[in-house]
Amino acid sequence: MFHSGFPLPDLVLGASLYFPPMFKAFLLGLVFWLLIHRVLRDWIYSGEVWHPTLMDLSLFVISICAALMLMVNL
Repeated sequence: MFHSGFPLPDLVLGASLYFPPMFKAFLLGLVFWLLIHRVLRDWIYSGEVWHPTLMDLSLFVISICAALMLMVNL
């Protein structure tokens, strides 16, 4: 239906369909992560559970997934 046969317009159409929701989820997840990180900062950097960098990264990924699920379900 939207296929024009030229790669650039198809790429622009695909980017306009799929990129904005992921970008919005990324930004919302970043806000969630900033809030969670501020609350749990001392516990994360104590290293008593996991390596601090891995804990930060896992919380960031969970925040983005939660934001995407929130966007899909609302």
